[in-house]
Amino acid sequence: MQGATWLDCSKCKALETPSVATSTYMPPRPKSLPAVAALVRTMLQGDGDLLSLLPAYAYKSPVRFIGYSRRQILIVNDPALVRRVMVEEADDFPKSDLMVGALEPLVGDSLFVSHGARWRRQRQMIDPAFSQLRVDRAFGAMEAAVSDYEARLEASAKAGEAVSLDLAMSHLTADIICRTVFSHTLESETAREVFEDFLHFERTVAHVEIRRLIFDKAWSETPQSPDVLAACQRIRGHIGALLDTHLADGADYDDIAAMVAAAEDPADGSRFSREELIDQLGVFFLAGHETTASGLTWTLYALAEQPDLAARARDEVEAVCGGALPTLADIKRMPFLRNLFKEALRLYPPITFIPRVAAKPCEIGGHKLRRGAMVMIAPWAIHRHHALWDRPDTFDPDRWDGPAPAQGTYLPFGYGPRICIGAGFAGMESALILARLVRRFRFETLPGQTVRPVARLTTRPKDQIMAQVTALA
Repeated sequence: MQGATWLDCSKCKALETPSVATSTYMPPRPKSLPAVAALVRTMLQGDGDLLSLLPAYAYKSPVRFIGYSRRQILIVNDPALVRRVMVEEADDFPKSDLMVGALEPLVGDSLFVSHGARWRRQRQMIDPAFSQLRVDRAFGAMEAAVSDYEARLEASAKAGEAVSLDLAMSHLTADIICRTVFSHTLESETAREVFEDFLHFERTVAHVEIRRLIFDKAWSETPQSPDVLAACQRIRGHIGALLDTHLADGADYDDIAAMVAAAEDPADGSRFSREELIDQLGVFFLAGHETTASGLTWTLYALAEQPDLAARARDEVEAVCGGALPTLADIKRMPFLRNLFKEALRLYPPITFIPRVAAKPCEIGGHKLRRGAMVMIAPWAIHRHHALWDRPDTFDPDRWDGPAPAQGTYLPFGYGPRICIGAGFAGMESALILARLVRRFRFETLPGQTVRPVARLTTRPKDQIMAQVTALA
């Protein structure tokens, strides 16, 4: 590819070994527009969707200021500069105040939003606890949740009822995280209320308001609506009630909540307070189901739109498992299934934007930044960048049969020391869900729908994607 001199092309998969064009399917995305036209479009839509705000040059430039903003907004796509911001000088680029302000009412000063020494203490405590919950120990809980949900889909298929793909995957992954974090199913009253409040939070939280993004100073207060704050309080109250069952004398649980409660600071042996535990477990529930649900929604949508891909996935499951249910060992022998999920995460990364803020004046890629400037690492833009990926907007799972992408070009679970602690868990969970569902059901999207991805807390469809479910013999 000509003109990509800012890249080390010897390390760029897309430039070194272009993938064979096995697919021409291009799922929905906002049309690329010049900066002013993109701003007008976003304002007219009125839903604050930042995907629509991204100008066309965001998919072609290595690093560039985006439009006008009182605080400066620099989008960074160059993998070397991404590494600098997220790995080499991470302490100089903490998480954006806008993200922290939006999530703080729910997760406090937890692992997801904390910074510096406090974050390092939390990570050092949680890493060993979480690693103890090996996937093979959690696999049984995953299987049970999927079996229960298969029965629900079977009933919908028999009744001829359409299902919402995004709500279905949110429900299923929330049930799995309930079982693995707290040893409770989602059908318990408390877990159900937590799920419903999380759903409301995800759809309404003021993550980034465009007006504030453009005109407000850095570190301004991030206001939340009373109903969002009330939902956060209810969630934290429910998590506290579930936690108390684990903290009671004589409690004997083998789950994430128990392991995090028992985690000790390696420096002084101290443990998390009850309030800190609510913070951390809120993160596990939020990130543990929401990100996986997002990726699965878009994977199932692609399979519903492309029956040939669904048939290939079904054939792979049949070849590995025959008529039996897939085991953990079987899941590891299904590369096409994993490739489907990887490609969905590339085109629709759960974490659409990873905003950082410059803690002090600096220069990035020849651009001088003031203290408080926003440094926008956008997996959405990086994953679709014309200089980093061959046919970037095409859904082609076979591209993953080639060499792995260069570091800093594929960031579905973040990058560097703050990479998602549950990435491996999510990968195995998604493979199991896909294997179980494609072997038993065919999904077909209902006609007449307009599917538009938007940047909410994660990358979600603006409106529910409705699909007809058919049970297979």
